Amino acid sequence: MIGTRAQTLSPDDLQSAAEALSAAGGRVRFAYAWSPAEGQVEVRYIATVPDQRDFEMWVVKGARELPSLAAIYPSLGWYEREMVDLNGLRFTDHPEPYPLVLKDSRQELINAAPAASGRARLPDIHAVDVQQLPFGPIRADVLESAEFTFVYVGEHIIHCQPRLFFKHRGMETCFEGADVQRAVVTAERVSAVGSVAHALSYCEAVERAAGCNVPSRANALRVLLAEMERVYNHLHYLGHLCHTTTLKVGEAQGKLLEEKAKQLNARLTGSRFLRGLLVPGGLRRDLDSGLWLGDALERLREEFATYVGKLENSESHLDRLITTGLLPQRVAFDQGATGPVARASGFDRDLRRDHPYAQYHGLPLTVPTFDDGDAYARERVRIAEVEASFVLCQRVLLLLEPGPVRVECRPASFAEGLGWAEGARGSVYYAVHVGADGRLARVKIKSPSFSNWRAFPFTVHDTNMMDYAIDEASFGLTIAGCDR
Repeated sequence: MIGTRAQTLSPDDLQSAAEALSAAGGRVRFAYAWSPAEGQVEVRYIATVPDQRDFEMWVVKGARELPSLAAIYPSLGWYEREMVDLNGLRFTDHPEPYPLVLKDSRQELINAAPAASGRARLPDIHAVDVQQLPFGPIRADVLESAEFTFVYVGEHIIHCQPRLFFKHRGMETCFEGADVQRAVVTAERVSAVGSVAHALSYCEAVERAAGCNVPSRANALRVLLAEMERVYNHLHYLGHLCHTTTLKVGEAQGKLLEEKAKQLNARLTGSRFLRGLLVPGGLRRDLDSGLWLGDALERLREEFATYVGKLENSESHLDRLITTGLLPQRVAFDQGATGPVARASGFDRDLRRDHPYAQYHGLPLTVPTFDDGDAYARERVRIAEVEASFVLCQRVLLLLEPGPVRVECRPASFAEGLGWAEGARGSVYYAVHVGADGRLARVKIKSPSFSNWRAFPFTVHDTNMMDYAIDEASFGLTIAGCDR
């Protein structure tokens, strides 16, 4: 697969390879199964190694039963369970042997291997003062569907167990048989608030599979669009976080700034969510930013700086964030946390810098990190990222040169490629396989919320009910991005 260093392993080699990778400080980012031909199955593991720009890829061919690697990399537990549900594979000695995507007996509908215990089991309760609270899947306001079971005493949460995937849409299946050029429209709709990140990751995968070189102007404009997406996402995040701390003026001001950012998006591209621009090979059309965009971004930056100053002087807001939702660095690593969530727990990692794409390799990129791992650290990471995004946008506009924005890009039959992007919520990966007819045979999506939802419950255990909404908001999660 273009974009990786591939090696073929047997099932017996997997555990030793994972242990060696772990000892070197590397991490398996995601895993998936696909069928290169009818009746065949391959399992792919995509990993990163410190100080190595190329990704590692392990390929296991033909095996329908593999050893679970969740004991070495707990974050792989969900990917393995996903393959059990959707591909009928088995993983021996799995620590969580119950369905993830499918619900209980529905597994029989696809001939998948039956789960050992049906659905997740809650801890045994022996004390009369311990209560259970099932919350969801229908929740108040406009929150996405999810079920949370709390085990608690008074206001103290002992255990929190989420159950997601109530609206699993099978987005990966939607790509199968699609034209590689048109399928970018599907990628933009996997998670609406990450349209650019998903489309860019998909396009990068197709472009690597095809071996095409995107024009310099298109790569620069892709960076501009990606950073404008980051800005409006983080502004919404700050407004919503103020909502949970009951700082109503802060909520209103944050969401007003978000609206102004989206209006800039619409004026530049015709889409508030920056859709309809990216395509394999570059952009569908050129963008005329002129001088107005730089001036408008500078005015927005000044308003943002004033807003942040007021947030930092709102003691009631800070009191609710500091020490809330602690995510230790080791737990963040083990559970696969990504993006601002990981950087707030001390991980200095960003795909834009560590595995440069588009035109990020030539731009000054600041990657803010904090070691506290609480809700306040997650807020501060996003504030610093907004400030860095304004700088990047102005730099792109300053260096932008005329030229073409698109080249022909159509991969050959049986080509495959890996694409990635650092979205507002973290890393997005697309693994693309092209079939014999030149159409898509398999597309695997790794989205940031799939990773961060896995880490989130560890910040809820041993906390209190009054902080739960703040903790969840501080993660900036989407369920659509997780359920796919």
